[in-house]
Amino acid sequence: MNKTVNINLANTLFHIDDDAYNKLRRYLESIKRSFSGTPGSDEIIADIEARIAELFLEKMENERQVITQKQVDEVINVMGQPEDYMVDEDIFEDEPKKTYTPPTAKAKKLYRDIDQKYIGGVCAGLEHYLGFDALWIRLIFILLAVFTGFGLVAYILLWILVPEAATTSQKLDMRGEPINISNIERKVKEGFDDVADKVKNVDYEKVGNKVKSSSKTFFDAIGDIIMFLFKVFGKFIGILLIIIGAASLIALFIALFSVGLLNSVHFPGVDFYEIVNTTGAPVWVVSLLIFFAFAIPFFFVLYLGLKILVNNLKSIGNIAKFSLLGLWMISIGVLFALGVRQAAEFANVGSIHEKDEMLMENPSDTLVIKMRPTGFEHNREDVHFGRMTFGYDENDNRVLISDDIHIITKKSDDDYVRINVRKDSHGSTSVVARERAKEINYGYALEGNTIALDKHLNTAISNKARDQEVTITLYIPEGKMVKFEESTRGHIGSGIDNDKDYYRSGLVSYIWLMGEDGELKCQNCPEEPEETEEEEEGGKIIINEDGVDINLKDNQDSFEMKINEDGIKVKASDKNNN
Repeated sequence: MNKTVNINLANTLFHIDDDAYNKLRRYLESIKRSFSGTPGSDEIIADIEARIAELFLEKMENERQVITQKQVDEVINVMGQPEDYMVDEDIFEDEPKKTYTPPTAKAKKLYRDIDQKYIGGVCAGLEHYLGFDALWIRLIFILLAVFTGFGLVAYILLWILVPEAATTSQKLDMRGEPINISNIERKVKEGFDDVADKVKNVDYEKVGNKVKSSSKTFFDAIGDIIMFLFKVFGKFIGILLIIIGAASLIALFIALFSVGLLNSVHFPGVDFYEIVNTTGAPVWVVSLLIFFAFAIPFFFVLYLGLKILVNNLKSIGNIAKFSLLGLWMISIGVLFALGVRQAAEFANVGSIHEKDEMLMENPSDTLVIKMRPTGFEHNREDVHFGRMTFGYDENDNRVLISDDIHIITKKSDDDYVRINVRKDSHGSTSVVARERAKEINYGYALEGNTIALDKHLNTAISNKARDQEVTITLYIPEGKMVKFEESTRGHIGSGIDNDKDYYRSGLVSYIWLMGEDGELKCQNCPEEPEETEEEEEGGKIIINEDGVDINLKDNQDSFEMKINEDGIKVKASDKNNN
C-alpha cells in the first residue's frame, strides 16, 4: 500500500503517490539547479511547472485520480532531462555544442499574438496558424471591411473568441513548437533579450510620460469593453440554456415515469398510440426511446449552460460523451425504423363491395335518405385519429368507430333502387388492407320509403386505425323523386350532378328528380334572383366553383368595383364615355 501526497503544482491540486512524488521532486530540483543564475530562471521554472500540470490534467480521467510513477515518467519523457540542453552555451564556445532532437512538431493552436499586434493581435496570430504573412491577412480584412463589412465583424468576433498567447506555453503552442524545457528556456531568454535591447535605446522621459498618461492603448480599452459586454451576454445565454435544459429534462422525466413506464396517468397520447400502432413495440419501449432522443440533447444544452457560467467545471469525460451520443443515435435509428414500418401500413388501399336491391312497398313514393343513430353518439371518447375514435357497443366492449360515411347517387339501369356499400381500409399490402376492410361493421335498412343508413362504422381495436371509411352508392331509377334529410348533412359525397350546381350539403332538404342523363333535377329549389335595372346597365360578376366571371354588356369596355363596409358596388362605363 503506497502513501499518497497532495501537491500544489501551478496552482492546481494533485494527488500523487509517494514514489512518484519523490521522482517528480528530484526532477524539478535538477531543473532548478540547471537554470540557477540564468536570466529569467524563475519564469522558466514557473512555465515548466505549468506545462507539467497541463500534461497531468490531460492524463487524468477525474480530479480524484492519483498520479503514479508511470505518468511522471511519461511527462519527463515529453519535457526532457535538464542535461539534454546547453544552458550556458557561450561559456564553452570552443567545445562542440551538444544537440538535442526535440519531438516532432505538434499541431498549431490559434492564439492572438499580443507581442506583434497592431490592434488585437488577430492577424499576427493567424500568421502563425495559417503560415501567411500578417501583412496580407491585414489587407484581406481591410478589403472585406470596406466592401462588404464582413471583415470588421469577423475581426471583432475573432478578437473576442480567440484567446491571447500570454504564457510561454501558449506562445509555443501558437507556433506549433513542442513545449519542453529547451523551448521554454529559449522563449524566455528571447523575451529578456528583447527587453534588454529596448532598454538600451529607450527614451526614459518619454516612457515615463506615456506610462503616466495611459497604461493601455485605445484599442486595448475598446477590447476590454467588448469583452465585458460579451461576458455579460454569455452569462445571460448560460442562464437561459440552464433553465431550458433543466425544465425540459424534468418534464421528460415526469412524462417517462408517469405515462411511459408506470402508465399511472390517463394521457390521451397513450390511447392515440394504441389506435395507430402496428409495430408491436410496447408503449414503454417507445416512451424510453423518445425520452433518450429528446433528453440527451437537452442534457448537453444544460451542460453547455453550466460550462458558460462555471469556469472550472470538470468535463464529463469522453467516455460519457460518446456513450450518450451512441445511445442517442441508436434511439433515433430505432424510432426511424419504427416510423418507416408504421408508414408502410398506409401504403396500400383495399376495398370490398356489398350490393343489395331495395324493394319499396310503394315505388311511386319519394325516396327519403337519412342517417340513423348507432348508440355511439354518447358512448365515445375524445381521442381522435382523423375521424376515428373509441366507442363502446351494447355489450360495453371497446371498439373503434368513425363517422367517415359518404353518400353518392347514380342513375339505375332498371326500375329498382339498388345500394352498393364499399368498405375501404389501408394496409401494408393490398391483401392485408382487404382483410381489414372486411372487418368493418356497417348497417342500413329500408323503412317504408326511407333508407336509414348507420351514422357510424365500427371495427375491433385490433384492426387499428387505418383510414377506414364507407362509401354508399345509391342507384336510383329515372324519374324517381329523392330527398336528403338534414341528418345526411356532412355525409353527402362530392360529384353528385345536379341542375343547380349545388355542392354537397346544398342538396339537403330539397326534392330531387333523377333525370335521364343521371343528373338530379331540383323540384322545389328557390328561383334565381332577377337582375335589377342597375345590374342590367352595369353588367354583373358571377362567383362560383368555376371561379370569377365578369360579364360586361356589348357597349361597355370597363368597370369600377368598390368594396367597403357597405358591401360591393360595381359600376360599368360605356365605350363612348371617357
